[in-house]
Amino acid sequence: MIGAEPRLGDLIDDYCHRCRLLLNHAIASLVDGHVVKVICQTCYSEHAYQHGQGGKKKTGPRATLFDQVLAKVSSPEEDSESVATKKKPAEPARHITRRKGKSPRSKS
Repeated sequence: MIGAEPRLGDLIDDYCHRCRLLLNHAIASLVDGHVVKVICQTCYSEHAYQHGQGGKKKTGPRATLFDQVLAKVSSPEEDSESVATKKKPAEPARHITRRKGKSPRSKS
């Protein structure tokens, strides 16, 4: 379709808001030789032609939290030194004791 005028039913790539992917779309309507509406060939939803633009990343509290965590992370060389100096003393091991009683297999 390079260099040719688009026609109704031709397949073009566009961003589908429902599928959230760049997929094949069929041209549904034209105005003055420009594509206005398309139909997704995967979910069959009709929407305005977006020229392949869409799916912009949203900046929300989750993205900012991730940036804060990355800011606190230091290089591996610094981590090994800081871990060696900040080690907590080892606690004694806890032992699990079982109740004394009859075992389920013993017959008495």
